[in-house]
Amino acid sequence: MEQRTDKNSYTIIFAIAMVLVVGVILAGLFGFTKPMITQNEEIEKQQNILYAMGINANEGTSANFVSTKEAPALFTENIKEQIVLEVKDGKILSQMTRQEYMDANNGQEPYLIDIKKQKTNAKNGMSRKLPLFVGEKDGKTFYIAPIRGKGLWDAIWGYVALDKDMVVQGAYFDHKGETPGLGANIKQRYFMDDFIGEHLVSESGVFKGITVAKGNADPKNEDKTDNEVDAIAGATITGDGVTAMIKKDLKLYLPYFETLKN
Repeated sequence: MEQRTDKNSYTIIFAIAMVLVVGVILAGLFGFTKPMITQNEEIEKQQNILYAMGINANEGTSANFVSTKEAPALFTENIKEQIVLEVKDGKILSQMTRQEYMDANNGQEPYLIDIKKQKTNAKNGMSRKLPLFVGEKDGKTFYIAPIRGKGLWDAIWGYVALDKDMVVQGAYFDHKGETPGLGANIKQRYFMDDFIGEHLVSESGVFKGITVAKGNADPKNEDKTDNEVDAIAGATITGDGVTAMIKKDLKLYLPYFETLKN
């Protein structure tokens, strides 16, 4: 007897079969590409950290990373130490070396700590782990800290390199979905370079942070102790996000920097 294949049941069975087949294919592709994706994400973080401390491929006015081939070796060569601070309520509860952290976290490198997850932990009343990278370049020591916040549309983040007095030596900012030509310009070199030399702490030791200021009275950014840089035109909310993440996240490191003076 000839089977009819125009019934709804056959259509449903065929659709289910196709979904299963496509699902298996996609799962296989994800499993195959996941190691490469993970490796690329790790290298990108290395490039970000290196960029902040001035190890980059900048030419003219453009901002460029060192190549993906060079980044791992340069990271190993220039990042001399990775420190993990456990912080709660503005106090350092503990401090771990790179090896101590890796031993306690199945070999995970400190630079791979999920900053977003740590911020969530803090909001839920838990302690928060703060990675800090100690780099050396041309005989100079840099302390590079990750920061994360919210722009106009989505997440923004960055790495800020400091000296022992919490004076900015370099910065890298990025975003997930800010407006092209406006908020997205936080990752342009002219904006990031403005932060170099800015003081986070007053002479009396009070943490001030840096404000991305609309109508800044110092548009050429000659005054490095006013705690301000010039805002990007048309990107007020994104600029406010940069201000907030610098003030909130970098202030958490103040107790550590105070130990460097002792």
